[in-house]
Amino acid sequence: MALRVLFLGGTGIISSACAALALERGIDLTVLNRGGSSAKRPLPPDVRTLTGDARDPVSLREAIGGEEFDVVVDFIAFTPEHVRADVELFTGRTGQYVFISSASAYQKPVGHLPITESTPLRNPFWQYSRDKIACEDLLVRAYREDGFPAVLVRPSHTYDRTLLPVDDGWTTIDRMRRGVPVVVHGDGTSLWVLTHHTDFAKGFVPLLGEPAVTGDVVHITGDEVLTWDRIHRTLAQAAGAPEPTLVHVPSDVIAREAPDRGPGLLGDKAHSVVFDNTKLKRLVPSFAATTSFAAGAREIIAHHDATPDLRVVDPVVDARQDRLVERFG
Repeated sequence: MALRVLFLGGTGIISSACAALALERGIDLTVLNRGGSSAKRPLPPDVRTLTGDARDPVSLREAIGGEEFDVVVDFIAFTPEHVRADVELFTGRTGQYVFISSASAYQKPVGHLPITESTPLRNPFWQYSRDKIACEDLLVRAYREDGFPAVLVRPSHTYDRTLLPVDDGWTTIDRMRRGVPVVVHGDGTSLWVLTHHTDFAKGFVPLLGEPAVTGDVVHITGDEVLTWDRIHRTLAQAAGAPEPTLVHVPSDVIAREAPDRGPGLLGDKAHSVVFDNTKLKRLVPSFAATTSFAAGAREIIAHHDATPDLRVVDPVVDARQDRLVERFG
């Protein structure tokens, strides 16, 4: 009998790839969202859908009725309140509950590399990460004290063709194509890992219903390690731009100039990360991340070039880069 799985959320960067692969692997998949498919990432035609608000306990309870599932995956839980409501609803109604956490929860600054699942969790810079840690703490207690079948999965920076993995988005590509200098945080040599969403799915889907991972934690990332300078140069090459002039600006300066970027920069991207995927490969021996960022960058640029609505140049961001280039170039 096919594994019965419920996804809360199914059209995000990560969940869309997982939904497609789950169906391909013969999983009986139900996706709950607030109605309709996504223009960016439409649901596969064979997926069963339920309409409801996953963050409204009454709406969620009404949507699933008396159904039970072998596995429930929440891709859109971000606070302990979200997780607490899930625990209350799904206790006794699922054999496994998978929480999508974040590798940004690992301590910053990182104490040592490579990062393993036992690396301490602490992020004094970013509330998003602290909330994910609090969610994990709640689920660990629920498992230890009540046997709630929680699984914690930590993605790192996962992308698809719709997402430019640089904070200033298409403005950066536009500047490259115009031959204008581009700002890069720090000295450009810190290490980073980017994971294509289809590669994440190849590690994730085989974990569904796997008894060995219940009560445990695993991160899922690619193995390719890049500097931020290399990430920018790879994007420039994919965009057919000339060799970019990269202007290095201290991360704390960028954080002051762009408060919306500050927490994610100081709490994650400004720090070198290298992940040890030994645990994942032991659980899923077939796992291999096969999409290089060079290939992913070509996919991103081609999709943006074909989708005018995505090619947004932000004049505020553009002016900010100009100011920083003038100061530090």
